[in-house]
Amino acid sequence: MATLGIATVFGGSGFIGRYVVKRLAQRGHVVRVAVRDPEAAQFLKTMGTVGQIVLLKAPVTDEAGVARAVQGADLVVNLAGILAESGGATFQAIHADGAGRVARLAAAAGASRLVHLSAIGADPASPSRYGASKAAGEQAVRQGFPGATILRPSVVFGQEDRFFNRFAGMARMFPIMPVIAGATKLQPVYVGDVADAVLAALTRPDAEGGLYELGGPRALTMRALLDYIMKETGHRKPAIALPMCFGRLQAAILEKLPGKLLTRDQLLMLARDNVVASGMPGLADLGIVPTPIELIVPFYLRRFRPGGKRIVTPDVQAAH
Repeated sequence: MATLGIATVFGGSGFIGRYVVKRLAQRGHVVRVAVRDPEAAQFLKTMGTVGQIVLLKAPVTDEAGVARAVQGADLVVNLAGILAESGGATFQAIHADGAGRVARLAAAAGASRLVHLSAIGADPASPSRYGASKAAGEQAVRQGFPGATILRPSVVFGQEDRFFNRFAGMARMFPIMPVIAGATKLQPVYVGDVADAVLAALTRPDAEGGLYELGGPRALTMRALLDYIMKETGHRKPAIALPMCFGRLQAAILEKLPGKLLTRDQLLMLARDNVVASGMPGLADLGIVPTPIELIVPFYLRRFRPGGKRIVTPDVQAAH
């Protein structure tokens, strides 16, 4: 297979990253996957031919490592991100400083295109450190690589996601389904569509320098999504709305446990709608038809059903 040059993907072993790496390899690129732990990313090598997937120890916090990773690369993608802080892996270090470092060094290395993954909710005035750091990262990227394309997805779903899988596990284990911020609207977007958006942003001339918000075909309330998960898994539990003060107390406990199932900062993000803003360019502008949750989610939630049975449910209704 003739190669199309080098593409470097930061955070390529993560949930979204593996889909991006696969698409770049299929397109014919030599893909450098810059990660914190190359050993844990070995599974990516099967996505390409011998020598096509190159694993590098180059976290976005490492100046020299990032410089080596982008040297000679034509395309650079930064997917590095965290949902909760741990030790030196802070929102500022990863989302802001790290994003700026990748942009600055990619420009210095002569890369022609950079795609940076941010998030809906990126706002310098956000009360959430996550949201504020994502906004700081966007600003740093624009300063370091003015022609970068920035993508802001809503909640991303897919087989390895931490949204539908997490709440399906809760539906199976808990006697009730606690509902916090049940009226908040989300617009879940399929991970394959996000990966396709990354490829489109790397290749379409009209996408250079653009800002896109990525959402699925429908916005749904948190309560509607939890109801859908319980119906799909067959675990119909009483859904109990909890006041935010109880949620903060719960998060204060859970964020100290391994895995950090819920943090107080995540609660601040959940208090705001996470949907594509009116008039913002999105998937359609990149030539992508958004995938509804009903076509994907039931297949990977099967493992949560009693005895693995098939369950027929009515379509979830869009929130108004």
